[in-house]
Amino acid sequence: MNQPHLFVEVHILQSLPPSNVNRDDSGTPKQAVFGGARRARVSSQAWKRATRTEYARQVPEADRATRTKRIATLLTERLARSADKGGAGLAAEQADRLATALLEPLGIAKSAKKDDQSAYLLFFGKKQLDDLVAALDGRAAELAALPADELKAEVKKLPVVQTLSTGHPAEVALFGRMVADLPALNVDASVQVAHALSTHAVRTEFDYFTAVDDEKAEDHGAEMIGTVEFNSSTLYRYAVLGVHQLRDNLSDAAETRDTAVRFVEAFARSMPTGHQNSFAHRTLPHLVLLTVRTDQPVNLVSAYEEPVTGTTGLAEQSAVQLAEELKKVGETWGNKPLRTLATYTAEKDKVTDAFGPSLSFPALLDALGALVGDWLDGGEAAVAGDGGEAAVAGDGAEAGAR
Repeated sequence: MNQPHLFVEVHILQSLPPSNVNRDDSGTPKQAVFGGARRARVSSQAWKRATRTEYARQVPEADRATRTKRIATLLTERLARSADKGGAGLAAEQADRLATALLEPLGIAKSAKKDDQSAYLLFFGKKQLDDLVAALDGRAAELAALPADELKAEVKKLPVVQTLSTGHPAEVALFGRMVADLPALNVDASVQVAHALSTHAVRTEFDYFTAVDDEKAEDHGAEMIGTVEFNSSTLYRYAVLGVHQLRDNLSDAAETRDTAVRFVEAFARSMPTGHQNSFAHRTLPHLVLLTVRTDQPVNLVSAYEEPVTGTTGLAEQSAVQLAEELKKVGETWGNKPLRTLATYTAEKDKVTDAFGPSLSFPALLDALGALVGDWLDGGEAAVAGDGGEAAVAGDGAEAGAR
């Protein structure tokens, strides 16, 4: 393959109304100083979880991952299920004993406070636990009846570590896993996510609220008062997917292509849920820009080192500054992306010149899938103007890749 690396970068501009989607330990919306101005911030951890949750909605329950301290409990439940439901049909006590023995080779430290939990969260696929039960090959009852020493010796012959270190679900292949107690279980993440920052300065405001007792008849005074901090912002969000790493994690070209497309869709559509019921802040982006590179990822947040100002809207000017930054980086450093694909609503010549014509979001995903598929098939990512425009299904529009 001529191009060993393929990076798909996702740049998003998205406006949030008054909200508090990601708060610190005092309840204040997270913030950061950038370019000398205080900005609204949403942590990468918060948006990665929102993306993972959104991604999981697109796949069957059995193919999903889970991050939990309760791997022993989940394995015990499987061993106790009847055989026609994929279990081993063990009694509860036997299932618990065998689950403990099967997980012992992992060397995962137990919680100091709760004996049935591990000391830290472990990220794994639900199907991997099913595979672990299947690896017993119908010997669950026989193994569970063995004395402790013989059980330990027999478990050593089983592929416990191998089962949990192969066949990763897409979520683990995307976001990776680190297990300090057993490095063999580590998975390098193929996705990096930046903290989202507002393109402009913000200030925190306070919502004073009261709650009334509906059954209180003697007066109409409030039974509870409080405040919730909030701000509103136009955020610049950035993530980069290393398709080459994703392919290595999944070991399947077709699954890599589908996972790359689903990740971009999930990242674009996701939203952290902090105070969701109080603010109903779920919006869709003004702009989704994909830049495809084979050299190195480039976060374009410097477009907002000088904060956007204005009283008639911020999104359109934010898009113009992003277009200017993309052009400036390409001309200054020679880091022009091989391809750009974009979905946007701003009507500015600078935006169209830099990003190409706006595609519907489904068309953008189709074009991305074609591009990644071509690269996985052993070709190169086509350069703009080199016949690289990918035909897309749907309303007959073309990808318009640049």
